[in-house]
This record gives sequence, C-alpha cells and structure tokens, in this order.
Amino acid sequence: MLDSLRPKIKSIIHSNQETDTKLQEICNLLQESVPHYDWVGFYFRNGDKEELKLGPYTGEPTDHTIIPFGKGICGQVAVSNENFVVPNVQAQDNYIACSLTVKSEIVVPLFVNGENIGQIDIDSNTPDPFTKEDERFLEFVNEELTKIMEH
Repeated sequence: MLDSLRPKIKSIIHSNQETDTKLQEICNLLQESVPHYDWVGFYFRNGDKEELKLGPYTGEPTDHTIIPFGKGICGQVAVSNENFVVPNVQAQDNYIACSLTVKSEIVVPLFVNGENIGQIDIDSNTPDPFTKEDERFLEFVNEELTKIMEH
C-alpha cells in the first residue's frame, strides 16, 4: 500500500510549488492515505539553536511548536540521527504527549548534505502499527525531499 504512494510523493516533490506547500501536501497525502497515520508533520532545526521548530503538519493542533534537542522522541532523533519507532508511547520515559489519543510514534531524520536538518514525525492512535515498511517508506520520502532542499 505504501509503495503505491511513491509516485504521488515524487509528483508533489517535483511540482512547481513552494517547498512548504509541497511539505503540506505530503502531510495531507500521508494522513489521508494511511489509516494509522493520525498526525503527520515535519520539524526542522531552528537556525543555529539546539532546538526543533514545527513546520507543515496535518492532524490535531499541537502546543509543541519548539522542541529542545534531547527532549521527547523528536528531540532524541535530533541528537541520535537515527530512526525512532515507539510501539507504545506510555512506555517511554522521555515522551512529550501531544494528545491523549496517541498510542505510538515514528520519527525519521531528514539529512541534507549529511547534516540532520529535521525530521518527519508521525503519531498514531493505534498501538504498535509501524513496521519496517513504514520506516523504509518514510526514508524514501525524506530522500526525495533532499533533492529539493539541497538547492
């Protein structure tokens, strides 16, 4: 199912729209197309600060527009530079609750020229829905995004 979204992702990325519009369209496509993707958003490094700033997203509004490096799942990925799949957010000590309905989360870093500039973050109201297929697909999304963010 996720593989069927790959051409749509490429089409969005290679369209003549502004980058933020493309990011928003990707968020919308993923949330609408994947039943267990309840909140989809991008966080980016906030200038030279050791923090992430919320970019385009879709889903319930969040108060977490700035996340310090090391805090929560997103903040940990900003430091580790590695994918983080959380099957059960309740079992995580360093978890920032965005919504009481969220049961699981996946965060995949976005690299440009070898530097971690941000990440795609997905919350799910379903316990433990994320598979290796989700990870590979989100890595693909970020690799495609790299092509427009290097310029």
